[in-house]
Amino acid sequence: MTTKRFAILGVLVALLVAGVLSFYASKSPDGLEHVAETKGFSQTETEHHTANGPLAGYEARGVNSPHLSKGIAGVIGVGVTGVVMGGLVLLLRRRAASSPADASHHDQQHDRQH
Repeated sequence: MTTKRFAILGVLVALLVAGVLSFYASKSPDGLEHVAETKGFSQTETEHHTANGPLAGYEARGVNSPHLSKGIAGVIGVGVTGVVMGGLVLLLRRRAASSPADASHHDQQHDRQH
């Protein structure tokens, strides 16, 4: 399997999980909430400053269908994560390619081959 096909397959699986399967995620509190409830300090919880954001609570605000709302939020999350990751990869790849140590190492390998 080529790298390109592997990457496309990975993106499709991530979109499937985020867009469809996310609705079936557990409704139980996560580990931190469970510990707060068990230890008795959950009542000190305050609302986060992004609690009224467009994707708060893993739902897309303004979408009436709970399935669709969670799916849209998941797909947006995958998209944003992909764009950030892709940008970092491009930035690091350019930095590595322009470093003098890499250039001299590449030149030495090229000279040995010829």
